[in-house]
Amino acid sequence: MPPPHSLKESGLKTTLPRLKILDLFQRTSERHLSAEDVYRLLLAEEMDVGLATIYRVLTQFEQAGLLQRHHFETGKAVFELNKGDHHDHIVCMDCGRIEEFFDPEIEARQNAIAIEKGFKVREHAMYLYAECTKTDCENRKGRKKA
Repeated sequence: MPPPHSLKESGLKTTLPRLKILDLFQRTSERHLSAEDVYRLLLAEEMDVGLATIYRVLTQFEQAGLLQRHHFETGKAVFELNKGDHHDHIVCMDCGRIEEFFDPEIEARQNAIAIEKGFKVREHAMYLYAECTKTDCENRKGRKKA
């Protein structure tokens, strides 16, 4: 079943904070946002929404299927718009950059392993934790290129 694309479809009342937060996720280039990121971005747009309200709305959106919550090794939850597609994540342990990917060979291999072990995969999430090789990451951490 595809995720709902609007507040009405998800069964939530239309309120200004909900509209602003949903709009933010739909138009931002940053796909993975923490509650604090949302708060900071809304403040930059001179939208005064309390952090407690943001946490509550993000949880409501997750429960309604509008957002997906991830707990990467950073220790805080991040949310992304649920577009109904499956993908996995690579997370830089130095700078926190997140890249999404989908690989049909990996998916097929995971399903084959599950079958070999007597399971049928319903859903899964794969997070790869790595160090990115981007110059901006290396500069941020004060490292020199080898």
